[in-house]
Amino acid sequence: MLRYVVLLLVGITLLVNACSPVYNWREVSLSEAGLKLLLPCKPDQGHRTMSLAGQALEMQMAGCEADSALFAIAHVDLGDSGKTEAAMKQWKTVMLGNMQAQESVQLSGFMTQGASTQPQPLRLAAQGRRQDGSAVAAQGVWFARGAHLYHAVVYADKLNQEAVDTFFSGIELQ
Repeated sequence: MLRYVVLLLVGITLLVNACSPVYNWREVSLSEAGLKLLLPCKPDQGHRTMSLAGQALEMQMAGCEADSALFAIAHVDLGDSGKTEAAMKQWKTVMLGNMQAQESVQLSGFMTQGASTQPQPLRLAAQGRRQDGSAVAAQGVWFARGAHLYHAVVYADKLNQEAVDTFFSGIELQ
């Protein structure tokens, strides 16, 4: 009898785990950045100093891991909207360098309501290597509003395009 109860409990546990969603999409508000977005898991948030556009800036970040992928967004206030294009290019170069990108492809089709059209928002896909030498794929977007520059990115061994598109399309400037 005890054996049947144990088997029943194991079966129920397996069934419940099989039904749990890989992505638990939730709306997250980053009021300091003037941003609302969808993340597939409960985010961690933090700040760090970043050198960009010739100055040390405080970068605000939020991100989480789901289905072996890292979903993250970051924001800096450049203090001068004339620096956004150069800062965007520099940030892209830093990202590609950090992931030892072997190739990158510029993609089109990214725009979020309220973002500036100059500099034009940028979306790209890249393949590279992590610090430990393992392969990594990434898709990232950069966009600005005034002197505020934003970067959202997904890193994974193999990207789930539907999850990437849901993440990017869920970004909303407030």
